[in-house]
Amino acid sequence: MKFKPGQIVTTRAIHERRIENVEFSRFVQLSLSRHLEGDYGDILDDDRVANVNAEDKEERILSAFDFPGSGERIWIITEADRSSTTVLFPDEY
Repeated sequence: MKFKPGQIVTTRAIHERRIENVEFSRFVQLSLSRHLEGDYGDILDDDRVANVNAEDKEERILSAFDFPGSGERIWIITEADRSSTTVLFPDEY
C-alpha cells in the first residue's frame, strides 16, 4: 500500500450498482486495490505525476477506472488528510 486510505466508503449509487452486478462489484474492489498500490488507472499523465507527488504529502489522490464494455467510469478519491477514501461516479462529485 502506497498510502493509508482512512475509512473506505462508497456513494449510494456505487453501493446499489455493486448489489445489482457481481462483476461491477469485483471491478470496484480491484480498482480500489490498484488505487492503493499506486496504479491510478485511466488518468492524464499530469494527474498521475500529481498523484505520485501527493503520496507522501497531504494532498488529495484521484484515480479513474473504466468498467470494461459498459461506458461506466468510477473515481476513487483519497482525501488529503488521509481520513477517507471514497468510490463514486464522476457525476456525483
